[in-house]
Amino acid sequence: MSRALKSAIINVMANAAMRAAPRLIRDFGEVEQLQVSKKGPSDFVSTADLKAEKTILYELSKARPDFGFLMEEQGVREGDDKSQRWIIDPLDGTTNFLHGIPHFAISIGLEQDGDIVAGVIYDPIKDEMFWGERGRGAFMNDRRLRVSSRGDLSQAVLGTGVPHHGRGDHGEFLGIIEEMMKRTMGIRRYGAAALDLAYVAAGRYEGFWELDLHPWDIAAGTIIVREAGGYVTDYAGRDKALQSGEVLAANDQLHHSLSKIILAVRKERAAQS
Repeated sequence: MSRALKSAIINVMANAAMRAAPRLIRDFGEVEQLQVSKKGPSDFVSTADLKAEKTILYELSKARPDFGFLMEEQGVREGDDKSQRWIIDPLDGTTNFLHGIPHFAISIGLEQDGDIVAGVIYDPIKDEMFWGERGRGAFMNDRRLRVSSRGDLSQAVLGTGVPHHGRGDHGEFLGIIEEMMKRTMGIRRYGAAALDLAYVAAGRYEGFWELDLHPWDIAAGTIIVREAGGYVTDYAGRDKALQSGEVLAANDQLHHSLSKIILAVRKERAAQS
């Protein structure tokens, strides 16, 4: 198989993720020891998150000094080039990291004139680099990605995010998941939205849905799924996921069916209230 040829911009993003990864892995190795301490690992993980973001910020600024930033930890940083900005989540899957669960990622997206045009999601534990660029396709390391071809919902495996304490409409979510359970082969909740989207792109999931997400959770994954042949929208099928934080990603055969299920539950909940 010929090697996938990364563009200059993808190389910049991948290099920034790779520079931040070794320290994250070292810090992750410390979490298990911290679990038994009185203070606990929360402050340590927050520091690890910020250190990773600073490394990524430095590397991207060095390569493209005029671009702006939208970052999970440090917020917005305006650049001289108002048309382009990086959208960064230095540690997607923080709760997993905090509890010593080896499933988290670095996510970097590039927004150009309001559209996401390139993205990199790096899982440092598995050494899986998912990347995609508009018009150039999507890849995992050097392998071309395509969304799953399964068109039968009964054969589908879906990913989701469970709204935790204090967030989201738990009743609505339980209604949706009940309907999905009746119709699908299985549902997974791994706790890292960037990787959930990458798994849709790789055909590991047929679809993924979640609420209350931030742009840095989904920017990179959005372009990777689309370049792998999938759809990423809000629940109603509109191109508003980044603005609303409401995400439905799936292959072309199942996206509409999943949207109908979610909207039907939402309509029923509204009628009852």
